[in-house]
Amino acid sequence: MSVGGKRIAILAENLYQELELWYPYYRLKEEGVEVVLVGTGSSDTYTSKFGYPVRVSTTVDKIKPEDFDGVVIPGGYAPDYMRRYPALLRFVRELFNQGKIVAAICHAGWVLVSAGVLKGKKATCYSAIKDDIVNAGAEYIDAEVVRDGNLITSRAPDDLPAFMREIISALRGN
Repeated sequence: MSVGGKRIAILAENLYQELELWYPYYRLKEEGVEVVLVGTGSSDTYTSKFGYPVRVSTTVDKIKPEDFDGVVIPGGYAPDYMRRYPALLRFVRELFNQGKIVAAICHAGWVLVSAGVLKGKKATCYSAIKDDIVNAGAEYIDAEVVRDGNLITSRAPDDLPAFMREIISALRGN
């Protein structure tokens, strides 16, 4: 079953983890999803932890949650910058509250913490931020992917295949 016709935002900021941005980008495009690269607004091009650039097509303050079926938040150290932008946190929170897909991998859990969407949820993340996830009210589960309703979380790049299978399954309505 195709997931064409769906629209997903992938967030970007400096020091993003390459695989956690580009793997979802291309995997979703393979499924026929319209993928929009969205920046915080601090630049139109961001560099990864190893200097690989990504050029965004818009900024989070110029988009509306109702125009998207979900968001993918890559990790690296970018989430520590992302969480400083109220428009980005509002976007993630509104998607979450609308029951749309909110997918975060690795350090992206920091954005979920700051958006206030973890209380009473099950989630996973990179082990170094486990305490932040737990202190935000989530039940931490050490698994390659954890899905709790519309919230999908994974730990690290090695978990990307499971992460993407779960996102695509959610886009299909499963």
